[in-house]
Amino acid sequence: MQVDIKLKQNEKNYKVFINELDKISLSGKVAIITNAKIAGLHLNTLLSKIIADEVYVVTIPDGEEYKNLNTCEDILRQLFISKLDRTSTLIGFGGGVVTDMTGFVASIYERGIKFINIPTTLLAQVDASVGGKTGVNNSFGKNLIGTFYQPEAVYCQMDFLRTLSSREFNAGVAEVIKMAVMFDNDMFKWLQQADLKNESELSKLVQKSIQLKADVVSKDERERGLRAVLNYGHTFAHVIENQTQYKRYLHGEAVAIGMNMANSLALKLGLIDAKQRDMIKNLMHKFNLPTHYKIENVENFYNAFLLDKKSENDKIKFILPCAIGDNVIKSDVSKDDVLEILSEFK
Repeated sequence: MQVDIKLKQNEKNYKVFINELDKISLSGKVAIITNAKIAGLHLNTLLSKIIADEVYVVTIPDGEEYKNLNTCEDILRQLFISKLDRTSTLIGFGGGVVTDMTGFVASIYERGIKFINIPTTLLAQVDASVGGKTGVNNSFGKNLIGTFYQPEAVYCQMDFLRTLSSREFNAGVAEVIKMAVMFDNDMFKWLQQADLKNESELSKLVQKSIQLKADVVSKDERERGLRAVLNYGHTFAHVIENQTQYKRYLHGEAVAIGMNMANSLALKLGLIDAKQRDMIKNLMHKFNLPTHYKIENVENFYNAFLLDKKSENDKIKFILPCAIGDNVIKSDVSKDDVLEILSEFK
């Protein structure tokens, strides 16, 4: 099963392979970027499938709190020690943290080398590993340092998802709910009754999610307009993650809370009704996703929005549903309306 990623802007196309990871033959040196947890579970499986002259393994700490420039410097140091050059290839083997950082390092190592993503979490398979957004966090916020840099290919294997905890798995479902609410009412209805323990249905979920994202990315690779819609829930979520130092919530969990906050704002603005808001919340609860966060200081929370990458000229862009399966980008929401919604989460 394959999904084509076709990019109009830079004419670089590639494929996402679903359950088709067999042998990968690569010229030059190869470095696999992973963490100790994934290495212990799946590294031998991956090594058995790579054909290359020299293969190195670079292990980084596990966790969003390590997604920073210090870790990138550690990766780069090991790549230079191993004498990788412009004919070399990096492989991001892990979740969204690993694939984001691998792409970022690939984009800056000797001004750019090839990389492949092999995501091992549902969140990374349906979202983070596809589309070419790379980046790291800093003290000001999430993914504020990064590049647009596309992989050579992406391999999504359902086998790797079997070792996920239910919490990690459900965090990935949050990103699927995001896409369904924004773009596909039929997919939303399917999720309401889907049994994701069934591998056939899980493969269908991954394929459909990637197809949706591929369609968006092909039209707007560098997030000038339409692609910003994929940040539904993220404007709120990134503040939550930063305030909790990336330790309390998995990314998908923070996104779920962020979507609920965005839905409350959409309800206030008359874009959706209470029934639609509750349907989305109930779907998130089906997958045991959190929907509430206690805001300590509403004004500080609001001011953090101004560091959001979508904000321009001190105007905050909010990605909001205007029905299940449809969306709107609003940059004219009054501060008073936003503060009123944030106060509901105090």
